[in-house]
Amino acid sequence: MKIIAVIPARYASTRFPAKLMQDLGGKTVITRTYQAAVTTGLFDDVFVVTDSDIIFDEIVSNGGKAIMSIKEHESGSDRIAEAIENLDVDIVVNVQGDEPFINKEPLADVLEVFKGDITHEVDLASLMIHITNKEDIENPNNVKVVVDQKKFALYFSRSVIPYPRDIEAGVKYYRHIGIYAFRKHALLDFYKLPMQTLEASEKLEQLRYLEYGKKIKMVETSHAGIGIDTPEDLEKARKIFNKKRD
Repeated sequence: MKIIAVIPARYASTRFPAKLMQDLGGKTVITRTYQAAVTTGLFDDVFVVTDSDIIFDEIVSNGGKAIMSIKEHESGSDRIAEAIENLDVDIVVNVQGDEPFINKEPLADVLEVFKGDITHEVDLASLMIHITNKEDIENPNNVKVVVDQKKFALYFSRSVIPYPRDIEAGVKYYRHIGIYAFRKHALLDFYKLPMQTLEASEKLEQLRYLEYGKKIKMVETSHAGIGIDTPEDLEKARKIFNKKRD
């Protein structure tokens, strides 16, 4: 089973333009992320897929592998699908370009799903973390997921799901963490199928998979990850990096 990691990387981020090219301990954020993915030792290959000459040149000049997108894309899945369409690969892992502190353990747990999936029941695997804080649960920027008894995703939403009509029911709330591992065929199906109403409404690409009957296996983790979405996040990341280096 050939497994690769692909890091979709846009230069023009809406909330923090050029965030992937910001300095983090003497290297750019995207280079740190790429090298962290390689260092896990989990992948047969690692690629950055980008629409930016600046990011492409940054990765290649630091000894990495990069692929230029040919088309404009609305989602990371679309960008990755175009890049891997003609590659000989079984499993593709989407690694977020703005998360340079990659933790090996949850990635390994996600990949273990496919190693044990003899009947190929699973199309995608992803991560979720238990949340209890009321503000976190109600925050629409935190995507929630509900699962069945076998931990297959039933639905993802920015809303509070399930609704706590009975607060004594003992429901657990989970936040989705956007690391995906795809079977190649599922990713290519996504690329070719049109967006439907649920995805359009929530602006969540994972809903396209559910709307077309794909099965997403969720893995619970305690590692939330550290993303860089704002200049304030970058300052926090620099402090964390300096502590790790000391």
